[in-house]
Amino acid sequence: MINAKAQAAADGTSAQRIAGPPSERLAARISARERTPPSILDDLTRLDLAIYRAIAETPTPTLDEPLRRLSNAADHSKVWMMVAGIIAALGGISGRRTALTALGAVAVNSLVVNLPMKMLGRRARPDRTAARVSPTRHVPMPASPSFPSGHAASAFAFVAAVAPAMPTLARYLRVLAYVVGYARVHTGVHYPGDVIVGSLIGTAIGESVAYAARRSRFGGQ
Repeated sequence: MINAKAQAAADGTSAQRIAGPPSERLAARISARERTPPSILDDLTRLDLAIYRAIAETPTPTLDEPLRRLSNAADHSKVWMMVAGIIAALGGISGRRTALTALGAVAVNSLVVNLPMKMLGRRARPDRTAARVSPTRHVPMPASPSFPSGHAASAFAFVAAVAPAMPTLARYLRVLAYVVGYARVHTGVHYPGDVIVGSLIGTAIGESVAYAARRSRFGGQ
């Protein structure tokens, strides 16, 4: 019994000594748990980190600047506000209604994702230096937790809210949303898993807001 307690104390002391960049600490924690039966979460975390590192280490000089600019344009949903303005200006009454619904979905998404969900997730941002992300890709590293991606969630919330009224336009906007999500990984500020989960959350919120707007418009019919 004494030996078991001593071993547990030693393991705890070793865990406390783990230091270094977040990606190295994450890898160290996974390695420390390899003596126990693997879990799905461990495997998904390894895969998430491996994909992030592969993207970071792959030279893409012709893509770095466009994706960096797009990532910056998506800050504070600026790109989606611009798209909403175009829809409202060219789409008549239906376009103005759709634009308002889509911006409402982005607002709801921001309240849900950027406050409670990020606080619950509390995942550290990636360490771009340790992953060797090219400086030509860099955008400002947000101070908020990494999980889930607010940019991806807002993008997909906007598209999902537009889709019921303008399905053809939504197909093109969905491509833009995918690229925005990828740009957040490419610039090194998110893990792929952050973006995937963010896109799923945003889609659910966008569809819910669009459904509520339709029910309100037609008196609950």
